[in-house]
Amino acid sequence: MDVEGSTVRVKGPKGEMERTFRPEMTIRLADGELRIERPSDAPQIRALHGLTRALINNMVVGVTAGFERLLVVEGVGYRPEKSGKDLVLNVGYSHPVKVVPPEGISFEVDERTRTIKVLGYDKALVGQVAADIRKVRPPEPYKGKGIRYTEEHVRRKAGKAGKVT
Repeated sequence: MDVEGSTVRVKGPKGEMERTFRPEMTIRLADGELRIERPSDAPQIRALHGLTRALINNMVVGVTAGFERLLVVEGVGYRPEKSGKDLVLNVGYSHPVKVVPPEGISFEVDERTRTIKVLGYDKALVGQVAADIRKVRPPEPYKGKGIRYTEEHVRRKAGKAGKVT
């Protein structure tokens, strides 16, 4: 870990990250411990203090353990596949949809359970890539088909009511 003014650089087994924070916060590295100090107790400064602490924590956790986001593909004939580093989604369109991972992101696909695991060291990038994959075919409320997060619950709607005589 390295601190230069308001720039923090973190290096670990999963990768290396660098981020510049607002100059209002004083960031110091002493005895292997990172200290973030705020100039006042104003509400905006306190919020900025918490944000800075959380972002630095995410950087440290990301380069040491990494982050993952799980997605499930549901639907008859819907399936995810891995082609090299790319992710190929067959989700009811006339063509397969290819998702190319950005730098620092990798995919794991379990074709039997139809789950996609998005892995990476940058928490924001992992979440954004997972959201982009979900956007290819969001879950629909009538049959529940589509791509959803594992912890996401799709509220199902009743279909058309039959004609009552």
